[in-house]
Amino acid sequence: MSLNIKPIADRVVVEAAPAEEKTASGIIIPDTAKEKPQRGTVVAVGDGKKDEPLTVKVGDEVLYGKYAGTEITYEGKEYLIMRESDIYAVL
Repeated sequence: MSLNIKPIADRVVVEAAPAEEKTASGIIIPDTAKEKPQRGTVVAVGDGKKDEPLTVKVGDEVLYGKYAGTEITYEGKEYLIMRESDIYAVL
């Protein structure tokens, strides 16, 4: 996927995974009760800081904090811009 956003320094752009529609037992979750996803796919990365190169790359699936990043809308899609330090793990 090609994204025309180039984050600066240690920031990354993440496309959040869709929220769960059903529970494991098959109960449909209404929109008002859906939780914000905490996993997503990295779609763009910055160059890193001078002495700290980034460890994530485009295409990595990551876990991040519940309130991490800033939500943006670009060309009709929702993305999060966050610092690499807000990412907890690469799956």
